[in-house]
Amino acid sequence: MKIFLIGFMGSGKTHWGELLSERLDLPFFDLDAVIVQTEQKSISDIFTEKGEEYFRYKEKEVLEELVKDHDKFIVSCGGGTPCFFNNILFMKKEGKVIWLNTSVEVLKKRLVKERMSRPLVRAVGDAELESYIVRKLGERKMYYSQADVIVEEENIDIHSLIENIKHE
Repeated sequence: MKIFLIGFMGSGKTHWGELLSERLDLPFFDLDAVIVQTEQKSISDIFTEKGEEYFRYKEKEVLEELVKDHDKFIVSCGGGTPCFFNNILFMKKEGKVIWLNTSVEVLKKRLVKERMSRPLVRAVGDAELESYIVRKLGERKMYYSQADVIVEEENIDIHSLIENIKHE
């Protein structure tokens, strides 16, 4: 089984991916962490030095390599992963896509704390953060909503998440 966790930055993909990996005894990969490892640079440095376009190409390449090299896994995707190069269709063809649909309020709370490690929101002020999230979510919803399973992240526990995955 190949499981792809998608959702906006700060939606809990890595957290839930690690828990699912333990419970389902599947290898876990954080797509951003794999990119950092292969590039030997932080995501912020990649964005700064090479730009978002380079990063999106690298993201697609690493995603395809993971799929090719592993029969089963859980992958925590970057927030924009499903939105470029038909990645959402590729992931749906290769496995099960789970959208962790997290409220704007929760995302804002989390992103304020994590801002410096998030290149897309680093320069966004507190006053503008909520409107930025709303705008970006609006742009990405058409991709996220193609997921096989949509989970309201605030109402989730590990048991219900596993049930959603198994019964979809």
